[in-house]
Amino acid sequence: MNILEAIILGIVQGLTEFLPVSSSGHLTIFQHIMGVNMEGNLFFNVMLHVGTLVSVCVVYHKLILRLIKAFGLLVRDVFTGKFRWSKMNGDTNLLVMLVIGLVPLFLLFVPIPGAGGINGKDIAEIWQGNTGYFIITGFALLCTSIMLWVGVKAMENTAKKYAARSNSETPGRRRLKTVDAVFIGLAQCLAAIFPGLSRSGSTLAMGELRGLNKQVALDYAFVLGIPSILAAALLESVEAFKAQGTQDTLQLSSGAMAAGMIAAMIVGFFAIMLFKWMLEKDRTGVFVVYTAVIGIAVIVISIIELKTGNNIFSGQPLTFG
Repeated sequence: MNILEAIILGIVQGLTEFLPVSSSGHLTIFQHIMGVNMEGNLFFNVMLHVGTLVSVCVVYHKLILRLIKAFGLLVRDVFTGKFRWSKMNGDTNLLVMLVIGLVPLFLLFVPIPGAGGINGKDIAEIWQGNTGYFIITGFALLCTSIMLWVGVKAMENTAKKYAARSNSETPGRRRLKTVDAVFIGLAQCLAAIFPGLSRSGSTLAMGELRGLNKQVALDYAFVLGIPSILAAALLESVEAFKAQGTQDTLQLSSGAMAAGMIAAMIVGFFAIMLFKWMLEKDRTGVFVVYTAVIGIAVIVISIIELKTGNNIFSGQPLTFG
């Protein structure tokens, strides 16, 4: 992989990590088209995650600082016996709900009954690392389209309920409940398994279904993604260090890795700002159409490839594993 290819994948990562179109799905698509295998470039995967992590931290730095302060106060109140669940302020409530929302991610490491010890994370890696499963990405993108459409309809219904109220300009609940965090966390867990199922899209749609204010749901989804992205980077770092010294870990120059990371960081920042603006203006319907079209295209291409046994772009044989 050269610097130009690294920049292209960095742009794809930064743009699709936060727009509701699935970063894993689009990276799979571009790798499929370019004939690039990312399995041997573990450090590059880490750098892409670092780039997107920096961008979301820059956009939400004020909220992050408030949550750090809330954590300190929460620890103090717990040890002094002053903590009351019903009297949590907004920042403490958000902090606690973020922790609850992350709990479902541990399901990814629980062995699936009857699957020979394979867990959700293993399945995700198998599907993303083998070209024969490209069709899974297409169906997952269609599911993303459906979820986004359901979210848009839920948002419209919430707006109607609040239309006659004084706070009609910002319809929806602004305070999360435990059940909200659990359902949003489960949505994020599913998105981690299926390449093409958007994390930001599924968590946003779930928040809207739960009746949350659309901007609150989006902010929660993005901030919830910080520890998730960090965890993904750490896990890939461990795998990279285990493979250190092998030829696979040396496929990219430091310049290419840096270029990809910077591209992901810059594009990720503007992607977040763009999505926040589009949600405010109720223009997210475009993603419903986009993911549906791309999903159908991937399915059609996959059917042709499964019949021929080869990647129609690179000519390489399909791999299953």
